[in-house]
Amino acid sequence: MTHPKSLAEIAANLQGYDPQALPASDVLKFLSQLVTPVTELEEVPIFDALNRVIGTDVISPVDVPPHDNSAMDGYAFQGAQLEGQQELSLKVVGTALAGKAWQGKVKDGECVKIMTGAIMPTGLDTVAPQELCTVMPDNIRIPAKMLRAGDNRRHCGEDLKKNSPAIGKGAWATPAAVGLLASLGQPSVKVVRRLKVAYFSTGDEILSLGEAPREGAVYDSNRYTVFGMLQHLGCDMIDMGVVRDEPALLEQAFTKAAQVADAVITSGGVSVGEADFTKAMMKKLGDVVFWKIAMRPGRPMAVGRLTQNNRSAILFGLPGNPVAVMVTFLAFVKPALQTMMGLTDTPPPMGRAKTLEILRKKPGRTEYQRGIATRNEQGEWLVRTTGNQGSGVLSSMVQANCLIVLSHTQSTAQVGDWVDVLMF
Repeated sequence: MTHPKSLAEIAANLQGYDPQALPASDVLKFLSQLVTPVTELEEVPIFDALNRVIGTDVISPVDVPPHDNSAMDGYAFQGAQLEGQQELSLKVVGTALAGKAWQGKVKDGECVKIMTGAIMPTGLDTVAPQELCTVMPDNIRIPAKMLRAGDNRRHCGEDLKKNSPAIGKGAWATPAAVGLLASLGQPSVKVVRRLKVAYFSTGDEILSLGEAPREGAVYDSNRYTVFGMLQHLGCDMIDMGVVRDEPALLEQAFTKAAQVADAVITSGGVSVGEADFTKAMMKKLGDVVFWKIAMRPGRPMAVGRLTQNNRSAILFGLPGNPVAVMVTFLAFVKPALQTMMGLTDTPPPMGRAKTLEILRKKPGRTEYQRGIATRNEQGEWLVRTTGNQGSGVLSSMVQANCLIVLSHTQSTAQVGDWVDVLMF
């Protein structure tokens, strides 16, 4: 059995590792070595497979389509007759409907009216679309030089050959993937079990919804944004509420979370100057490191493993500011959870857009600015900020549809410069 690497072993693999000034790129490298995919599979009906992760390679048991067929409504004939013809006149000798093979024989100078999806009659290889043809009482005319032999015919196995890979292990079961499974005649599919993620907010100043307001307290928004982002990923969520800064309560929460979840996400309690209860309890129950990430917003973060009853859960201790929670989740936690889910076909994390305004920045940290991306008439992506970039301005995340990512070494971007964008 292969034992997971300790956090010290992972850190030793990162050149120049400094937990007090960690570049964002090193965070991703660290997490890629910390997390491992869930291996348990379950078989579900394809109606329940949507947005799950495919657990094994799916091999096509049939050719798709299972026979040569017409790609459109029209007239099927032998395409060799097109050679040297100014105009082709063909006698209609029958009709081929979808779902049933037409049994007659067709000679040169003849054709069969055919519906989309109908099996191509024996010996015929070309379909003239009905809108291209002039229809006479007993024949059709096809204009010269409008078709080539083989046009508008779907070949047997054109989509998938029998015994060929249809969907790979680790693929996201999109609506198209579910439809493809149905086209193979598969009523069920093996998927990776859902990732179990426990989450809670910490702090004496945090109010749960329904509690009366009090001076110095704020309503908890972080649990709800984390809930939304986890639901979007298709995780099984374990909401543990708000935990006050009391050692016994924190120990109880972390212990329970580690016993029931694959990953634990907390918000608050990891910044410099905050009460040490949360950090102390993390260290007591697991192997945890505390980072100051060279980024804005979201500098403080804790990462590690919580161990209880011979099982462990990956810990993500996020900062308390609402925007910082979302940014650190999108930039670091989401890719790590996708790896744990067994997902291998994640979309490219970054796109490119031209900035419509000056984005001021000094090298030495990665900045994630809330942005609004649009397309111009030429199809180019353009992006501007939402304005106020304060880490507590959650309304700016509502306005945004992306994060503008200014890398560690990058300086101020001028109007018209290409910048990276992380689309929501």
